Amino acid sequence: MNKPVLVIMAAGMGSRYGGLKQIDPVDGEGHIIMDFSIYDAKRAGFEKAVFIIKKENEEDFKKAVGDRVSKYMEVSYVYQELGNLPEGYKIPEGRVKPWGTAHAVLCCMNEIAGPFAVINADDYYGREAFRLIYDYLSAHEDDEKYRYTMVGYQLGNTVTDNGHVARGICDMSADGQLTAIHERTRIEKRDGGIAFTEDDGKTWTQVSAQTTVSMNMWGFTHSILEEIKKGFPAFLDKGLKSDPMKCEYFLPAVVSALVKEEKASVAVLKSADKWYGVTYREDKPVVEAAVQRMKAEGSYPRHLWEDM
Repeated sequence: MNKPVLVIMAAGMGSRYGGLKQIDPVDGEGHIIMDFSIYDAKRAGFEKAVFIIKKENEEDFKKAVGDRVSKYMEVSYVYQELGNLPEGYKIPEGRVKPWGTAHAVLCCMNEIAGPFAVINADDYYGREAFRLIYDYLSAHEDDEKYRYTMVGYQLGNTVTDNGHVARGICDMSADGQLTAIHERTRIEKRDGGIAFTEDDGKTWTQVSAQTTVSMNMWGFTHSILEEIKKGFPAFLDKGLKSDPMKCEYFLPAVVSALVKEEKASVAVLKSADKWYGVTYREDKPVVEAAVQRMKAEGSYPRHLWEDM
């Protein structure tokens, strides 16, 4: 069995930050959020990281992240490009939006031979999450079903005080298996609790802070790559007719379909860690304070990697 690999979805970083050179550090030592995820992954046992980036950002990304990480882990790069489409399909004229998270992961097809974890580049997941997912991937293989996993967080640990967030709300069986995932694109703190809206704020649905949500931290066997590849043409046939400029092929949608078809199981590994991210400019001081606190508590050294 191959050792699990860490896949980091970073193709959106340039557009989100106005260029990679504008990525802000979250401590006085110059670390960005991704540094902490990679450090935690290494401590959990991961030895290889695959970065999904835009080809045009390669030089800047290597300078900002990759060259430093390559001293401690094996590093490789794949490129999420609009033109990476099945034979017979073309980019709609005027389309600039990427094809989504499932398409991003599909770009790793030739770089991964075994199990792998997938994370967002700009979310802080916590040390426990990487340990949980590495241990699961190291101990499970496909049998009569694909044996996937995800790390679930308590919703209350993943919202910001400064606006709304998008989260996947999870339905689970009694034995902790994912049965469905519902993408909610606008969740926020409201009236002393947490609520989501699907009609631009006309109506709101309250959600418990203990609700389990997905933060796009998935664990897969290689089989997911073949399933994404197989389903991509059908997605394009539908999406290019209904919304050619904005349709996206989402990873949770692929997973949900496989669960519904009973081709895959997804074990939900629950983390009590708090999520941190800079969704809004006002979030940055909160993240900086959390990093300083975790360093003071001994969760991280002042300079990452100094103890490796």
